[in-house]
Amino acid sequence: MQENEQKLQETEGGTEHNPDAIKKTEEESPISEPKTSDDSVKESTEASDSSIESPETVSKEESAKSDEADEAIEEIEESNAEDAEDEHNEKRHHIPMLDYHSMSIENLVGELQRLVKNEKIQAISKHVSSIKYEFDQKFQEFLEHKKEEFIANGGNEIDFRYNSVTKRQFNEVYSEFREKRDQYYKNLELNLKDNLKKRLEIIEQLKGLVNVEEDINTTYKNFKELQENWRNAGPIPRNNYNDVWRTYHHHMEIFYDFLHLNRELRDLDFKHNLEEKQKLAEKAEALANEPDLGKAFRELQTLHKIWKEDIGPVAKEQREEIWERFSAATKVMHQRRQDHYQEMEKVYEKNLGKKQEIIASITQVAENVSSNHKALQAQIKEIEAFREAFFKAGKVPQKVNEQTWSAFKEAVRLFNRNKNAFYKNQKKEQHDNLEKKRALLGLALALKDSDDWEMATPEMKRIQSEWKRIGHVPRKYSDKIWNEFKNACNHYFNRLHAEKNEAHKEEFENYEKKSACLDRLKAFQLSGDTEKDLAELKKFIAEWKQYGRIPYNKKHINGKFNRIVDVLFKKLGVSRQESELLRYGDKMQQLAKTNDDRAIGNERTFIRRKIDESKGEIRQLENNLQFFSNASEDNPLVQDVVKNIEKHREALDTWKAKLKKLNIMQHNRDKEVEGNDEEE
Repeated sequence: MQENEQKLQETEGGTEHNPDAIKKTEEESPISEPKTSDDSVKESTEASDSSIESPETVSKEESAKSDEADEAIEEIEESNAEDAEDEHNEKRHHIPMLDYHSMSIENLVGELQRLVKNEKIQAISKHVSSIKYEFDQKFQEFLEHKKEEFIANGGNEIDFRYNSVTKRQFNEVYSEFREKRDQYYKNLELNLKDNLKKRLEIIEQLKGLVNVEEDINTTYKNFKELQENWRNAGPIPRNNYNDVWRTYHHHMEIFYDFLHLNRELRDLDFKHNLEEKQKLAEKAEALANEPDLGKAFRELQTLHKIWKEDIGPVAKEQREEIWERFSAATKVMHQRRQDHYQEMEKVYEKNLGKKQEIIASITQVAENVSSNHKALQAQIKEIEAFREAFFKAGKVPQKVNEQTWSAFKEAVRLFNRNKNAFYKNQKKEQHDNLEKKRALLGLALALKDSDDWEMATPEMKRIQSEWKRIGHVPRKYSDKIWNEFKNACNHYFNRLHAEKNEAHKEEFENYEKKSACLDRLKAFQLSGDTEKDLAELKKFIAEWKQYGRIPYNKKHINGKFNRIVDVLFKKLGVSRQESELLRYGDKMQQLAKTNDDRAIGNERTFIRRKIDESKGEIRQLENNLQFFSNASEDNPLVQDVVKNIEKHREALDTWKAKLKKLNIMQHNRDKEVEGNDEEE
């Protein structure tokens, strides 16, 4: 490469490393189309063997105008030089540059994988660089967060290690990109060097044409062959691209000046080149109306490439004019881009304002971290929402990008430090809770095999209740101690339930007896003899009453029995109240047999409470009925209230009758006791 650069310097301005000569060469760029000297052909020929001739001195006003377009032209030249290395380079303009700043690290890995897999490796360098920059920033923030958590949990900073699957995936894909890129440029470099050597040789041959004494037509034919060879010489390194083209165009102009001996050939080429450049200028001017600025600028790059690579010089008197026209169109596009960038800067300033507000909000939360776990979890979600909003807020001005990012990271880091400090303090509390639960576990283990059900059962329930009131314990112990405690409690209550099931065995036997009694009652048919049928029904009731308790979940069988008895009593002409009192008579007999004053007292209290409830319901319904004073008796609501009043009055009469029977039974019992006392 150094040898080729040396040859290039020699070609452009001799073997001496003269800065002035280099500066002259840059000023003679075909893009800026400088005026050439009016020196004689002989002087031009002599100059071509030693150094490149100097351009005419231009006015300050013209220089200022030229400088206005230099920035755009330089940008176009650099881009075209990059594209010239490989035709696939141009595809980078058509690959969307996404908003990588707003992507998560997982999405960045996915986008990198897609680019490396589907796009030309030389066309995605800028995309990959942007992705890597954003990934490194976000992963570093994530890593610092994990590191602070590790230290907050009692870890030593030097022992911190974090194995990230996402980071490993990113490194693998990025390494694949670098391998492909390095292999591509390794293969490309050899080809580019060969092509550069060919082009330098063509320039040497072009320089030699003005010194050959032969027929001008033969010389012109050789010139055209060199032009064709130049077009087919292939791409060269981007670093040499513009200098080589400048040198080539310079010596091509010298050759055209030499062609004044045969003006017909020269003027024909000049005319053709002028027409082509006028077409390019027209196309460049039309781009001012292209709404898609990106597309317009890429098209302008292509026009500059054609101007530089495919079209030769024009007549001296027209060079400046046609170049000024093309340059003016370029300047218009450049101004459009500058205006666009200024508008984008305004957007970036707005984005900066949004991000500064988000940073302030994060700082506000970070300085007021909650001392409650539930509230702190809500704050963590709030910070995550702020982070998402920060990345989606868009780009900020480049000059404050690093400063904004640092402020964001510091705000998030402040929240994480304060959050971790809270959990560090909570960790001590969790260890205290662990000790309390271990003490309860010890009690549960001591009671799990106890046979003192009356003592152990309420104690086990108290232990369970107290366990629930104790807060969290460290996560690494929580499952183990909970399982041990749960197993001890389950062991005790399984034994208790087994004991109760044995006690409930008699209740299930009573249920079976009642079921058989119910089946016989269902099959019972009235004979028509009322006294006989009443006697039979009383036997059924007496039998039913003699069976003891049944399981709680089977008590519905009592309702079935009572409904069937009520239907049979109704068929016998016995009212519901009479049937109730008949069944209650059996209960009176049982109470009389027990000789239990406390049970009789409880029954009296129960009946009186029912009497009071019935009276209260009747009063309430009669009050409600007053609201319907203007309503017809046929009104459904009035009828419902009247029915309810009658129903409660019947119930009241029944309860009063039961109380009367109970009082009679109590009176008879008391008299019997007094008679026995007198006999004694």
